[in-house]
Amino acid sequence: MALLQDILYGVKILGVSGTTAIEVKDIQIDSRGVTDGTCFVAIKGTLTDGHQFIEQAISAGASCIIAEHLPAILQENVQYIQVENSASAAGIMAHNFFGKPTENLSLTGVTGTNGKTTIATLLYQLFTSLGYHCGLISTVENKIGDKTFSASHTTPDPIELNKLLGLMMEAGCTHVFMEVSSHALDQKRVAGLRFAGALFTNITHDHLDYHKTFDEYIRAKKLLFDNLDAGAFAISNADDRRGAVMLQNTKAKKYFYSLKTVAEFKGRIIENSITGLVLLINDIEVHCRLIGTFNAYNLLAVYGAAICLGQNKEDVLRILSTLKGAEGRFDYVISPQEKIVGIIDYAHTPDALLNVLATIKKIRQGEEKIITVVGCGGNRDKTKRPEMAEVACEYSDRIIFTSDNPRNEEAADIISDMEKGVPLTARKKCISITDRREAIKTAASLAGEKDILLVAGKGHEKYQEIKGVRSDFDDKKVLLEMFSLLGK
Repeated sequence: MALLQDILYGVKILGVSGTTAIEVKDIQIDSRGVTDGTCFVAIKGTLTDGHQFIEQAISAGASCIIAEHLPAILQENVQYIQVENSASAAGIMAHNFFGKPTENLSLTGVTGTNGKTTIATLLYQLFTSLGYHCGLISTVENKIGDKTFSASHTTPDPIELNKLLGLMMEAGCTHVFMEVSSHALDQKRVAGLRFAGALFTNITHDHLDYHKTFDEYIRAKKLLFDNLDAGAFAISNADDRRGAVMLQNTKAKKYFYSLKTVAEFKGRIIENSITGLVLLINDIEVHCRLIGTFNAYNLLAVYGAAICLGQNKEDVLRILSTLKGAEGRFDYVISPQEKIVGIIDYAHTPDALLNVLATIKKIRQGEEKIITVVGCGGNRDKTKRPEMAEVACEYSDRIIFTSDNPRNEEAADIISDMEKGVPLTARKKCISITDRREAIKTAASLAGEKDILLVAGKGHEKYQEIKGVRSDFDDKKVLLEMFSLLGK
C-alpha cells in the first residue's frame, strides 16, 4: 500500500482530476486483475488498448485511473491522472510502489539477439560462487538466491518485473542479472529501473514481425544504453559491426570485448573442442567447460561485467573455469552404444544456427556426419525462414525440416517457406517431416557411430504450441528416448 502521490514520483503528468492524496492497494495494467483500491494504468498494447477497459476496471473497484486520454465522462470518487506515456508511467509507478528496488540492488542488463540467456546465467552463477546473494531474470527461469521460479517472458511486464525485483530486495539480494529484450525496451517495461550496467552481445535479423524494420530493432536495443546514467558501465562487442553504434549516445563508462581487435577485455581461443575451450583472457590462460566461439564471446562479456562490478580478476577467472552454460544452449548428450553426440540448442535465428553449426564443424574430429533437425516458429518473422534453411544446408550433411512452435500457422506452410532457401545442389540431403517427434526419431535412425545430431530451435522449452494448445515436448528428453528406442 502506498500514497498515489508517492508512486507518481517521476511520471510526466499532463493533468489531474481528483486528488493524489489517496492510498493505493495495488497497481495493475490488466483490468482482469483489478480489485478494490487498485490503480489501473491503461496502456496501448500491440493487440489491445487498455483505454478500452477503463470502465471495466472501475467496475472492479479501481480507485484511480492512469491514462493518456481520459474518458469523456469522469466518475465521482475515482481519481484520473493524464500522463504523457502510459507504458513509461507504469514502469516508473511500479518501481515506486514496490519500494524502488533497483536503488538497493546492483542490476545488470544484457541485451542483443543471441547470448543473453547464457551471459545472464553465467553472471548469476559467477557472483553466487563469489559469495553474493543474487537474482536472475531470464528466458529460461527466474531465481531468487537458490529458489527457482518459472519464466513466461524474456523480460516480464513492468508490474511483475518490479514485484520480482522487490522480492529480491526483501530476500537480501545484492546483485541481479537480467535479460532485456527488444520488446521490453520498446514497450518501456524497464522504465524507472536503475541499471548498474548493461552488456550488448550482437545483433542480427530477428523479431521483424514486431519491429518491422531492422533499424527499428537496432533502435530498441540501443535504448538500454541511451538511458544509462554516468555512474553506470556499458560493455559492447567490438567485433559486431554495430557494437560501437550501441554505445554512441550513452553517458555510461564505455568498455569493449573482442576476439579480433584491441579492447579492454581481449580474448584469444587456444583450443576449441567437445570438452570445452582454452582461452587467453587479457593474456591469462583459462580452461572453460563451455564450447564454441560464440561462448568465448559470452565468457569475455561475463569477465568484463565482473571486473566493472569491482571483482578480483584472479577470483573471476578461477570460477569462470568451473561454470556451465544455460539449459538448452549447446546442451549435449552422448548415446550409450554408438557414441552419437546429440546437441540441443535454442538457435532460432540464422546467425545463432550458423554459430552452432560452425562450432560443430570445427570441433568434429574427422568425417562424422552432421545431421540437423530444425524448424521455425509460427506467427513470427517469416524472412528468416529461408535463411535458416540455407544455413542448415551449408553446414549439414543431412537436414530434416520440421515444426517448431507452429502456433496458429500450418506447420507445412512454415516448412514450405524454409524450403525456398534450399539450394538446388542440397535438395537430395533434405527431408521434411512436420511431426517433430518423428523428425527427431528419423534423425537418430540416420545417425551412425560418433555422428553429430543437432536439434535446434527450442532448447530449454518443455512444450510445443500448436493451434493455441501447449503440449508437453522436451527435445532433450525425446532425443534420449529415441537413442534408447533405436538401441543407439
